[in-house]
Amino acid sequence: MSANSKITDKNLEVMMGNLLRYGVLLSGIIVLIGGIIYLIKYGNNSPNYTQFLGEPRSLTNVKSILIGVAGFHSRSIIQFGLLVLIATPIARIFLSVIGFILEKDYLYIFITLIVLSVVMFSLFSGSAG
Repeated sequence: MSANSKITDKNLEVMMGNLLRYGVLLSGIIVLIGGIIYLIKYGNNSPNYTQFLGEPRSLTNVKSILIGVAGFHSRSIIQFGLLVLIATPIARIFLSVIGFILEKDYLYIFITLIVLSVVMFSLFSGSAG
């Protein structure tokens, strides 16, 4: 990396804005594709409102969702779009850490790592509030 290609605050802001914009756009497109496939397959079926079944087990963990996406299952594609939506702000936090490391802004590196730790703990702790 040459001295002329140094990352500035403005460049970092633009990259983060683009990451969020394109992450949400990509997520929406994935969910839309899954929704269209779902409507094509099941659009004529009447829902059964007498009992609540919740999500099937195949849509509750990442590995099963990815297997379902590979099998072109509409609900798995929708769930994958939602995973992309959840991952977008987490990717932004990672990008912030990298940007602050490149800027050698140690206070913001520390604060951002705390934020990242809290988000990751809440995401993976498995306890629902």
